[in-house]
Amino acid sequence: MKTSTKAGEDEIEVSRRVLADLFGSAEKRNFAVEFWDGSRDEPGHPPAEFELVLRHPGALRAAFLPPTEASMGAAYVAGLLDLRGDAEAAVRLTDEVVDGLARPGLAFRTLTRLLRLPAVRSPGTRDAGHRRSRLSAARHSRESDAAAVRSHYDVGNGFYRLFLDSNMVYSCGYFPDGVDDLDGAQEAKLDYICRKLQLRAGDRFLDIGCGWGALVIHPAERYGVEAVGVTLSAPQAAFAAERVAAAGISSRCRVEVRDYRDLSALGTFDKVASVGMVEHVGTRRLGTYSGAIGRAMAAGGLFLNHGIVSLRPEPGWASRVARRVGRASFMQRFVFPDSELQTPAEVIGPGERAGLELPDVESLREHYVCTLRHWVARLEGRQEEAVRLVGEETFRVWRLYMAASAAMFRGGRIGVVQALWAKLRPDGSASVPPTRSGLYRLLGEEGYV
Repeated sequence: MKTSTKAGEDEIEVSRRVLADLFGSAEKRNFAVEFWDGSRDEPGHPPAEFELVLRHPGALRAAFLPPTEASMGAAYVAGLLDLRGDAEAAVRLTDEVVDGLARPGLAFRTLTRLLRLPAVRSPGTRDAGHRRSRLSAARHSRESDAAAVRSHYDVGNGFYRLFLDSNMVYSCGYFPDGVDDLDGAQEAKLDYICRKLQLRAGDRFLDIGCGWGALVIHPAERYGVEAVGVTLSAPQAAFAAERVAAAGISSRCRVEVRDYRDLSALGTFDKVASVGMVEHVGTRRLGTYSGAIGRAMAAGGLFLNHGIVSLRPEPGWASRVARRVGRASFMQRFVFPDSELQTPAEVIGPGERAGLELPDVESLREHYVCTLRHWVARLEGRQEEAVRLVGEETFRVWRLYMAASAAMFRGGRIGVVQALWAKLRPDGSASVPPTRSGLYRLLGEEGYV
């Protein structure tokens, strides 16, 4: 039995009108819609890129009130709506919602219709933000950083094995010509970093935020360096230690649970890398972070900083609404409670103030699109195992966050920058070739590896 709304309209008809307001008539859309009673609206030119499945009469109200990415994501995570098919194409609908509701007339009409749908409270969704009371009191303190890492990485090593490559690299791969598989791309990325840093036998090498240890094991095995990795996740460190022992390189490779603010106890290093770490440092801590790395580097040393950056620093309309209603973004609420993306300039400035020189900066944005598409496909392909390991809601969080990230990288909203820094020797010389051709030779050929 259907519940009626004002003027005798049923919820399906109201939902249809909301969808038509925001995305056009059914025949003009590129996606199909399935309603909770099994009825469907098909696009006029099939096949559909994806299917939007409304599981509850109040699904659109929950998703679009308020009209933020966090609300839309929460409705999906709670199972009020579902996405079949291309999740990356589906999440691009959020931009159409934001653009449409920026027009006052359409916003008023849509709001009126949404309020005719039943209110529904999202059932107990997994919410990284429930730890915010611990994190926000002293954001990016040692304690809050450790809590933030645990909230994301302690989901379990077995879960990450489902979609990562065989080396368990949780950052963007590198896809040179002829490489299109994930394992090959991550292997190429590890080697690319080693070549940029000019690693050689006998170097002391430090990886800050080392994850499951791939970037300490690879250079210890292939380049003969003495490698130390630090992470704030005890399960990651334990997993990495097992891999180090299995590789028989414990005499020159180890992983510790250690905060980047405590690097002085490790001595100085010839080469340092930080991959996927700077995003979690926090804007106010970038100076502390860069200073700690500078002090950990020997004169003539090199540092490679690889991290995600914001390419659109001005907040969009949805972000402004979210701030006014006190809502965190989807990423902050469900995925990374400590996340803060800076612009490339904001990341580079503190390194310069720490006394380092910047010989080379490279964008790998499009490589992250490819990487994320591999991760999403692999996770979707092992959905049953994922749900068995971590539950339906966590599976949905990771699927949506990775698909949304792919869309954001593809659309140029975020990027990933790989910056090579040098600590000059007393005579002002640096350990970097003075020409681009010299740098390219280090990378394997006239261009790239």
